[in-house]
Amino acid sequence: MKNYWLALLFQVSFLLVGAQQAQQDYDGFKKQAETLYQQKEYRSSALKYSEAFASIGDKGTIDDRYNAACSWAMANEPDSAFYHLNRIAASGHFTNLDHLRQDTDLQSLYQDKRWPEVLALVKKYKDEKEKDYDKPLVAKLDSIFEQDQRIRWQADSVYKQFGSDAPEFKALAEKFKTVDSLNLVAVREILDTKGWLGPTVVGEKGTQTLFLVIQHADLKTQQKYLPLLQEAVVKKELDPANFALLKDRIDLREGRKQTYGSQIFRDPQTKEQFVAPLIDPDHVDERRKEVGLQPMAEYVQFFDFTWDLEAYKKNLPHYERIHEEMVQKEKRNTP
Repeated sequence: MKNYWLALLFQVSFLLVGAQQAQQDYDGFKKQAETLYQQKEYRSSALKYSEAFASIGDKGTIDDRYNAACSWAMANEPDSAFYHLNRIAASGHFTNLDHLRQDTDLQSLYQDKRWPEVLALVKKYKDEKEKDYDKPLVAKLDSIFEQDQRIRWQADSVYKQFGSDAPEFKALAEKFKTVDSLNLVAVREILDTKGWLGPTVVGEKGTQTLFLVIQHADLKTQQKYLPLLQEAVVKKELDPANFALLKDRIDLREGRKQTYGSQIFRDPQTKEQFVAPLIDPDHVDERRKEVGLQPMAEYVQFFDFTWDLEAYKKNLPHYERIHEEMVQKEKRNTP
């Protein structure tokens, strides 16, 4: 009997190790595919996606299969592109019809007779998924989302071109406040009268819009709705990663260190960006993984700098001083 259980334990351990290795292989191939795509090596990118899928038994996420279809389409190999599009369309879980129609990566497929068939299949599942949506509220949140994101894209573009001290950026910053203020009035009314609305009521984009407006609000508003968002996570009506971002922002604004490393600051003297003060930096990736966030090394690439843990810990006292100055400044400017 002991030998039987030892053998079974070994088999289970072997399977777990094998599964972990397969996932590592998958992630590695996927990263290579993404890099090749950025380098416009589209066919090579598509083939790397194929290696990723093969490494876990011809499986893959919807996002990764969609990206594989884009790579094949850009490589002018429509049969392979439609293979992946049909798989995700038939799954019933891909319903982003607007993005599918507008994605220029797939432009080479538009005249193919299979294209309207894919659109029809995606529309079928989209209509089925949205049949119980509060359509007027979805439309309202769509408008709020567009306003929220448009002003931020504009600000990012103006900042990169002129810097934060330029009149163009300062003028946009005032517009920023107006847009956020109006959006917050609308979202407050929704939350105070209807409570938190999950994807089954307003769709994933609608739920994300509610979160974004609170994430961009003043501290008192964030504090007020934090318990509501925490409850939404428990009910699986909000992505834990979103709650982690809000918690980080509130903690920093209240003078504490952040937990998940989501908030990026800029040194007022050097203008260099850095990860705002963190608790226990050595284990930040473990905490990020728990809520579905990618490792720090990947995350900071979006901000054009690299993650060096030892250098970060060495510079942490300096970052803490900058943080303290920011907290005191916000307190002075808060009525």
